[in-house]
Amino acid sequence: MPELVFFSGTMDCGKSTLALQIEHNRSARGLQGLIFTRDDRAGEGKLSSRLGLVTEAIEAGADLDLYAHLVGHLSAGGRADYVIADEAQFLAPVQIDQLARVVDDLDIDVFAFGITTDFRSKLFPGSQRLVELADRIETLQVEALCWCGARATHNARTVGGEMVVEGAQVVVGDVGLSGAETGYEVLCRRHHRRRMTSAAARAAALSPDVLPVDRGERAAVSGPFAAD
Repeated sequence: MPELVFFSGTMDCGKSTLALQIEHNRSARGLQGLIFTRDDRAGEGKLSSRLGLVTEAIEAGADLDLYAHLVGHLSAGGRADYVIADEAQFLAPVQIDQLARVVDDLDIDVFAFGITTDFRSKLFPGSQRLVELADRIETLQVEALCWCGARATHNARTVGGEMVVEGAQVVVGDVGLSGAETGYEVLCRRHHRRRMTSAAARAAALSPDVLPVDRGERAAVSGPFAAD
C-alpha cells in the first residue's frame, strides 16, 4: 500500500542526502517521481545536501496546491511513481493534508523529509501535521553530534556564534557559519537549555579560573595575617 512517510531528525543528520539517495535508487529502476522543496540552502527549486549533491526540484511556495499540481501533471500525460518533499517542516499544514491526499486518492508514495522542531524547541506547523498524519515516522539513524560529543537533539540558531531564542521561525541559514551571520548549530538538550554553543564553550575554556592579583594587592591582603 502507498504510504506517507516522514523522515525526521535534527539539522546535519543527512535528511537531504537520503532524499537524493531515494530519488537515485528509484530513478535507476526506471521509476519517475516529482520532487518538491522549499527554502533550500542552494536556492529556489533546488534539493541539495551538505555533501555537495544537488538536483532540480519544484519550489513549493505557500500558494502551491501540491495535490492539484500532481493531478495536473498526470492529466497532461506525465508520470509520477512517487513524490519526495524535502524541507517539509516549511510546508503549511494544508499542504501536508494535500500530500496525504496524494497517497490516499492517487495511490502514490510520498516521502517527506524535515526537522521536527525549530530553534526554540517548538514544533514546526508542517512537521506537527506530518506527525499527526504520517503512516510511518522514521528517525534518521545518522546521529548528529553536539560539540560535547553527546547525541544532538535540538537545533539552535546563532548570530555571531551566540545562541538566540527570539525571531522569525523561518530564517534560512546553514550550520557552521561564523561571524555576524545567522547560522545554526545542533546541540544536546543540556547545552540547548544552557544556551552553550561551541563558540561559547571555547570562550569559557579560555577564561582563567582565578582572577589575576598583582604583588601589591597580595601584600595588602597578606600583611595583617602575617602580623597575627
